[in-house]
Amino acid sequence: MTVDASDRESIRVLHLTDPHLFADPSGELRGIVTAESLQRVLNHYNAGDWRAERVLITGDLIQDDTAAAYDRFRDLLIPLKLRMHCVPGNHDVRDLMQVVCRQPPFSYCANEEVRDWLLLGLDSCISGAAGGEVSADELSRFDRIVSASSAKYIMVFLHHPPIPMGSAWLDTVGMKNGDALLQRLQTAGRVRLLVFGHVHQPYEAEHHGIRIVGTPSTCRQFKPASDDFAVDDRPPAYRRITLHADGSTENELIWVNE
Repeated sequence: MTVDASDRESIRVLHLTDPHLFADPSGELRGIVTAESLQRVLNHYNAGDWRAERVLITGDLIQDDTAAAYDRFRDLLIPLKLRMHCVPGNHDVRDLMQVVCRQPPFSYCANEEVRDWLLLGLDSCISGAAGGEVSADELSRFDRIVSASSAKYIMVFLHHPPIPMGSAWLDTVGMKNGDALLQRLQTAGRVRLLVFGHVHQPYEAEHHGIRIVGTPSTCRQFKPASDDFAVDDRPPAYRRITLHADGSTENELIWVNE
């Protein structure tokens, strides 16, 4: 197969989110053994012919507040042999997470220029709370990174959604300052894509030139548009994202059935 120049200049990104791992390999979240579920997702990716250059993992790496669960995360992901950008979720323990995620090939709330794109991870978590907020310090860090970067386009990734999901219970644990974040991203002028986790369901919309994409969990999903908490019977999922040299993006949501 001939690969044209535009394909060579594109960047393929694998998006995984909310694995909710336990120290115990048989640990379950709402009836799902989360380590087995994540392994199924990784097996599905590995069995295909679509190959990523980078991996994003947008929070809730673990569920049980243990260092051993982060070790399990590391051991499951290392075989990908790719650079992996991680940001925390509300179930993560930052100090424990950083022990693993500041060691190559992982990174923690990092930024990286890849060809025409800047990949930039933000911390949207509030300690002790399920909902999120991008702090003033984190917004200032975003400004400094963007100002110093010569990349033509920017992809931002974080845990919490900056927009309502249309689910009464879920929107109570969304992002407090989503409007302020989106305004900051628009002001930067180069942000083309924002990717998040947290909601355990798919989401995709355009917001003033920024594509906003949410990916379901690698384990249990939440029922969309539900006023009260409810789980869904949809399978684990991941997303394939392609960043093109002209600033456009493509993505494909992959459901991993038995």
